Amino acid sequence: MSTHNRLPSYRAYLLRCWQEKRGERNQQTVWRFSLEDAHTGERHGFVSLEEMTAFLRRQLEESRGPLPPSG
Repeated sequence: MSTHNRLPSYRAYLLRCWQEKRGERNQQTVWRFSLEDAHTGERHGFVSLEEMTAFLRRQLEESRGPLPPSG
């Protein structure tokens, strides 16, 4: 198999984290996240840390097979 057809043996992302104000009178603060793939420049946005880690888990499982359970 050529190296162009294989998934990379590592992943590199630029992580951005920021806070947004929500709710009535902007009283509640929530975190937002984005990951930018260092290889392709593709960006993925997330409304929670859990959503972002689920995405990362899926990406790693595609590259290397199942990961051990978290916890």
